[in-house]
Amino acid sequence: MKRLQGIAVSPGVAIGEAIVLDNEGFRIPRRFLARNVVQHELVRLHEAIARVTSDIQESRQRVSEQLGDDYAAIFSAHVQMLNDPRLREELEEMIRDRHYSPEYAVSRALRRYAKVFQSLAGDYMAERANDVFDIEKRLLRRLLGERREDLGKITSEVLVLARNLTPSETAHMNPRFVRGFATEVGGPGSHTAIVAEGLGIPAVVGVGSFLSDVSGGETIVIDGDEGLIILQPDEETLARYRHEVDHQRDMAVRLASLKDLPAETTDGVQVQLLGNIEFPSEVQHCLDRGVSGIGLYRTEFLYLANNGEPTEDEHLAAYKSVAEQMAGFPVVMRTLDLGADKLPTLPEPEDERNPFLGLRSIRLALKHVDMFRTQLRAILRASVTGNIRIMFPLISTLIELRRAKMVLADAMEDLEEEGLSFDRDIKVGMMVEVPSAVVMMDHFCDEVDFFSIGTNDLVQYTLAVDRSNKDVAGLYTSADPAVIKLIKMSIDCANEHGKPISMCGQMSGNPLYTMLLLGLGLRSLSTTPAAAPELKRLCRSVSIPECEAVAERVLRMESSRDVKALLREELLKRLPEHIE
Repeated sequence: MKRLQGIAVSPGVAIGEAIVLDNEGFRIPRRFLARNVVQHELVRLHEAIARVTSDIQESRQRVSEQLGDDYAAIFSAHVQMLNDPRLREELEEMIRDRHYSPEYAVSRALRRYAKVFQSLAGDYMAERANDVFDIEKRLLRRLLGERREDLGKITSEVLVLARNLTPSETAHMNPRFVRGFATEVGGPGSHTAIVAEGLGIPAVVGVGSFLSDVSGGETIVIDGDEGLIILQPDEETLARYRHEVDHQRDMAVRLASLKDLPAETTDGVQVQLLGNIEFPSEVQHCLDRGVSGIGLYRTEFLYLANNGEPTEDEHLAAYKSVAEQMAGFPVVMRTLDLGADKLPTLPEPEDERNPFLGLRSIRLALKHVDMFRTQLRAILRASVTGNIRIMFPLISTLIELRRAKMVLADAMEDLEEEGLSFDRDIKVGMMVEVPSAVVMMDHFCDEVDFFSIGTNDLVQYTLAVDRSNKDVAGLYTSADPAVIKLIKMSIDCANEHGKPISMCGQMSGNPLYTMLLLGLGLRSLSTTPAAAPELKRLCRSVSIPECEAVAERVLRMESSRDVKALLREELLKRLPEHIE
């Protein structure tokens, strides 16, 4: 048994069969052969080895001609390794006697060789391991026909293990079959993590190199509560985690009984619980859990799910679907919140050394006004079908906000000239995600109808922590006193000016922070549908004076460790069975 520590980004426990995707997205399968196809598969293996050998020899010839024999020597070593009689005999034995597929035999044998090289000291041996992985990849490419795995077409329950997953790959997962995933890289607050949480599947990221330790078909455990992956779990561990899965299933049934009850504190204060969604299909998840609106519709996944830029009609169809399903409940649509590097239809930024500080979100929209106007037109046209509101992301200056509002006004004027109906009094809000927005909030109050605090970015920009960098991920925490004080400043300013304010970041969906946020004066929380029932249960277990007392103590603290300790203690008093 091997336990690997990563970063928990979506809660829950999943147990099941692994599929492994290599760096190029190839699925490394575990497929057993029928006896009557063994000979055919042996021939397929031999053909793949022959073709890869030919490819390597061609590469060797080209390099030799251009750079000389010394540089071409590495390819000679690859050919020798690939055609080693012992390797070929081992592969044939796996296929002929154990009935393994050629793909699985290649992956299993070569990864075992690579592990031996990795266990030996010295850069030279590490390079030999890379040589083995290169040969494996070449063979798999031939055997699999250079197909990338389409995660949307998986039809059996699996746990996905990968070097990394893009948000669009994650978005295509069917949670009925993909029961969880883990990646070698990534951090909290990434779009991939957000999608996983929205889909309600356990996920762990930033585990570090581990794919060479596991093959497709093996039983593994993904613990999205503790950020653990367990390879080759023993029976005792499996039994314990199966008990945990049963416990979580029972708790979900109990929480479902709260669906039609209000999120009201014990002293009668109403708390608005809203849902965060990425796709129209998630609206039903929100309704099933008794939320009273959509506090954040992340519209950027319309762009990620398409090869090209979505048309106005494609935008309109998605937005109308959400508004109609919500039947009068508020729907807050956040405009495009992506970096230029994530949109294949746009040219690569020339000098994007730090995407988090570069051309992204509202800055990207204001640089590509035609694309921005298309989205705004669709939102406006959909506004006649429901209670739709517009929210601009990553606003850092008044000039940015005013420019965005000017584009919105232009879109309204265009629709009027075309005779198309829309809500002329549509509410306009902004995200509070950067310290400058907090500092200037009294001025922003004169410009917008509402605010929503986006803690994922607010934490990142306040603490100067790249949330996707595993080397500093431990510094990324919503419990930092500086972050909490900025949140309090935002809530106080909005309340003083009579402007509604909500929170839609990951912090708002974590029960650990609910009492603190209520104590700071927040009365609206937007979260993933899966988190809403437990938040409602906690709201119905506390009073506002209790929450204010907690907030008062937290505001005097100097470290995130002390803040978390206090909040954990207070949470367990109200929900003794809560497992953080």
